[in-house]
Amino acid sequence: MDKIRIFLLAWLHLRSQNGPVSLVKRFSYKDLKKATDGFRRTTDNSSRGSSYKARFQNGVVSTIKEVEGFSECDDASFYREVQLLGRLHHRHIVALRGFSTGPKRYLVFENVERGSLKEHLSDPLKTPLNWRTRLQIVVGIAAALEYLHFFCDPPVYHVSISSSTIMLDENLTPKIIKQFSFALQLSDISLIRSAGNQVTLPNSSSCIKECTGQTCKNIIFQLGLLILELITGQSSERNGADLVQWVQKTYISRSTHEIMDPDIGNNYDQAELQSLLNVARLCIKSLDKPKIYTSQILWYLQKKVRIVRDKHRY
Repeated sequence: MDKIRIFLLAWLHLRSQNGPVSLVKRFSYKDLKKATDGFRRTTDNSSRGSSYKARFQNGVVSTIKEVEGFSECDDASFYREVQLLGRLHHRHIVALRGFSTGPKRYLVFENVERGSLKEHLSDPLKTPLNWRTRLQIVVGIAAALEYLHFFCDPPVYHVSISSSTIMLDENLTPKIIKQFSFALQLSDISLIRSAGNQVTLPNSSSCIKECTGQTCKNIIFQLGLLILELITGQSSERNGADLVQWVQKTYISRSTHEIMDPDIGNNYDQAELQSLLNVARLCIKSLDKPKIYTSQILWYLQKKVRIVRDKHRY
């Protein structure tokens, strides 16, 4: 069975080098231009690339992101990356709906109505997130990371996790938005190691080996910072150094209540808060020496926090 799977992935890899992607819908540039009102419905226009809100004739609303980082003639690499991105399916990862290779290259994602987690934590005009929602966000992102590390073939090791790279849908369900490994836009994901026509697929032992390297240390550290952001409501800019120092100082000199986001007030469970702080502490320490994996973090969180159990959810 393993040989069949490897052969199939290798065949898809070669197909993506020789022509358009077959498993992800291809949109024409004309369709995207019409759906975005001539690319005037801009939702983001930063140095990381432009994003647009699109409404297609069938009523479907999507988010379109311009892709940078490929040469004009590098169609093979673009098709290969799109093919691999399109194979990722998880409740907590924004779904890729299609792509376009017109005058510019674009990715078409499902629309995530509520915007980024960072907006909900920092914008005073938005309704504050309650404690239960914050717990579900932590568990959801941990589940997505476990999926990327241990249930993808090949595993996905490189992903940027922060309040600005996590989107919330209409039900406040958290979603990581995927992006190309070397486009370095909203999320940095490296999907496969390849050379020429040969495809190297990491096995489970190499996954564990990879997850003890600097890449996985960074992911776990970022998850720790995310937990601190959700607890405190504070930003983790400048690599989170200020937030970590503030939490450590406050935690030592005062009660845990002092570090809570004022928007939560007293509406939280002290035992659950302590469990989250324990996880955050382990994640932050892992930057020096990895002590835990994402699967262990998810298991611990599911045991320690009270969330709605749904076998299809996480």
